[in-house]
Amino acid sequence: MILAITGPTSGIGEETLKALVKKFDKIFILARNDNKARQLIQTFSPNTQEKIQFIQLDLSDLKSVEKAAENILANTKVIDVLINNAGGIFQKKELTVDGLELSFATNHLGHFLLTKKLIPVLLKSKHPRVINVSSEAHRAAKIDFNNLAKCQNGFNSFTAYANAKLCNILFSKSLVDHYGDQGLSSYALHPGVVKTRFGNEAGGIFKVMWKLAEPFMLTPAKGASTSIYLATQEISSKLNGYYFKSSKPNTPSSTARSKEMREKLWSLSEELVTNK
Repeated sequence: MILAITGPTSGIGEETLKALVKKFDKIFILARNDNKARQLIQTFSPNTQEKIQFIQLDLSDLKSVEKAAENILANTKVIDVLINNAGGIFQKKELTVDGLELSFATNHLGHFLLTKKLIPVLLKSKHPRVINVSSEAHRAAKIDFNNLAKCQNGFNSFTAYANAKLCNILFSKSLVDHYGDQGLSSYALHPGVVKTRFGNEAGGIFKVMWKLAEPFMLTPAKGASTSIYLATQEISSKLNGYYFKSSKPNTPSSTARSKEMREKLWSLSEELVTNK
């Protein structure tokens, strides 16, 4: 069994990796920070280190995403599980090297391109799975497809994050639309409100509320539990494309269940990664 996971160097990504490392024969860890990734690898036993391969990846840079995918494709003929875990909320509007809003690019579009590039090796698995870490924040999304990618008509950090998390759910279902008949399973999940450094990246009232809620938050280990569940347990085909919370299927917002919305997002995403 072969695993690829983004954002494994801290928070729930790190805890997910620690829980899964013994269950896979080969693991690709995709991260932006070379030093943090190599320090993480050093925390494992020598035997475990041998089966972990670091792939440099900056999800906000589409060329970096393509290069990372090419590196994986050069080193394996199959991937059984892809966990698109990395993400973040950003206080100020920033544009990436591709001219896209940073939250949208990092949380959605980079993962969209990575997954698309890895589809050929995913489909060679007997039971391929793609797991997208979303959030209950998706319920606050206000998507305008004319403004989503570049956010030219005003910026709010939490709304941008919520929009991206909605994209994660729409993308998960779209993967089933496009590849489910070829055996691909795809899920989105809410990890819970987890005590990590995530809130430090935000600003304004969101940062204040995050600090107030910290005493009641889950540990990263508990936050990782649904990702671990989806990566390891047998799940009914009837639940393919579903959104999970606390390791159980959960009903997302009506927008997240819209076929029209996910088709629009897929078309926009295809256009953006093709015309980069």
